[in-house]
Amino acid sequence: MEYRLLGGSGLKIPALSFGTGTFGGGNEFFKAWGSTDVAEATRLIDICLEAGVNLFDTANIYSDGRSEEVLGKALAGKRDRALISTKATFRLGDGPNDVGSSRYHLTRSLEASLRRLGTDYVDIYHLHGFDASTPIEEVQDTLNTFVRAGKIRYIAASNFSGWHLMKSLDVADRYGWTRFVAHQVYYSLIGREYEWELMPLGLDQKVGALVWSPLGWGRLTGKVRRNQPLPEVSRLHKTGDMGPQVADDYLYKVVDALDEIGKETGKTIPQIALNWLLQRPTVSSVIIGARNEEQLRQNLAAAGWSLSIEQIAKLDKASEVTPIYPYWHQRQFTERTPLPV
Repeated sequence: MEYRLLGGSGLKIPALSFGTGTFGGGNEFFKAWGSTDVAEATRLIDICLEAGVNLFDTANIYSDGRSEEVLGKALAGKRDRALISTKATFRLGDGPNDVGSSRYHLTRSLEASLRRLGTDYVDIYHLHGFDASTPIEEVQDTLNTFVRAGKIRYIAASNFSGWHLMKSLDVADRYGWTRFVAHQVYYSLIGREYEWELMPLGLDQKVGALVWSPLGWGRLTGKVRRNQPLPEVSRLHKTGDMGPQVADDYLYKVVDALDEIGKETGKTIPQIALNWLLQRPTVSSVIIGARNEEQLRQNLAAAGWSLSIEQIAKLDKASEVTPIYPYWHQRQFTERTPLPV
């Protein structure tokens, strides 16, 4: 397994990390992802550790906390070999303060996550989304306090706009507080908006990308194809409308290109799609998921080899879309503002 620095930090993390959204199955939304119990989770984590994948990503809202509980139990006796990433900000509870990035909510959320995970610290703590109702100074000061108290090692954002991230970094720099070193983002061959502004910002500010849903919300598994019904087992049946939207013709065009490269390389569509991401700028780690051991081993095989320049160019062309303003206009001035890729 290749290890990469997490943004501008000194922490090395694996190029592939494991997402535990499939752990627990605590509500209908996450049951569509999976319902991995402690025994199966322990087996999957052992396979990951054997392969050098030692970063495990979860969130307090995954199955209403059940994912953290299962992960914590599955890591029992192995905590010193693992890196844990979790998140807060989204609503978890019915109270008026059970949501957001206020000092009150973040403090309660972190304490609850530590209890569920069975640990006294988290390696990477994310804001799951931007809270426009709480002063950024309050948010960043709270995170900085957590770091100084030893409860978290590094801080990260997730799903921020460019200005959200830059303003947060500016506030942290102004007061000498801990700054975000990572941004967990949606990025895939069929979802390349990350490249328009967030990737250039990541390059400039040394913020590494942790990529979620790298297979386009389950569309790049190789099972979704032209003139065929959705596979019987697919989270798209229940969650397709909740994730990124992709036009069918565009999806099939990209899958056709993946098929061509699959014949050249002998690799599967998911392996090629994941490998393409591993070669993009700013990407510190690609978060893979799996319902079972077979899926996990298939996804782990996306690392340890590289697509050729010609193959990457073919995938780039097949997945290219016209960006929204001002990005299409800025691409007319690449003489002074080169594209990040």
